[in-house]
Amino acid sequence: MIIGYARTSTTEQIAGLEAQLTELEATQCQKIFQEQVSSVAVRAQLEAALEFAREGDVLVATKLDRLARSVADLMTIIQTLEKKQAGLRILNLGMDTQTPTGKLMLTVLGGVAQFEREIMLERQREGVAKAKAASKYKGRKPLTTELRQEVVALASNGVAKAQIARQLNIGEASVYRILTANKKT
Repeated sequence: MIIGYARTSTTEQIAGLEAQLTELEATQCQKIFQEQVSSVAVRAQLEAALEFAREGDVLVATKLDRLARSVADLMTIIQTLEKKQAGLRILNLGMDTQTPTGKLMLTVLGGVAQFEREIMLERQREGVAKAKAASKYKGRKPLTTELRQEVVALASNGVAKAQIARQLNIGEASVYRILTANKKT
């Protein structure tokens, strides 16, 4: 069976998720697991997809960064699938772990992707430090008092935190921060 996995980091990335789903459907995935969570969060649907996989199945992801957060994470996923005698395919790379060459290339490219991400984060930190030193770094604009009050009001009416974030077009983490700060006052 061909099993698909699609993930975006935030609920605002609807177009990205839809594009992944379209690509997975075109690959004739018979079952697709999807979620909208950060790669550092618990990825329940990925865990469910790995649990669902059986001997001879292939887990398909559109891009490596949608599946694994690091080379170590990638290797854990590959090992989990190997124990079940299942494969892994990354569409945009044309890689398939069911071949020795595919497994090698996927590992190498995973290392390169992790290296690129670490370099990008390092440059970002350097840019922020330089902007702070020049007193040009302003940071993110704080949320208005009215918006904060609306978050608290919706939460007190029993609205789920994820729904509050979608309704007010803010990040879910912001909702949690606002509610935590409100408890302290």
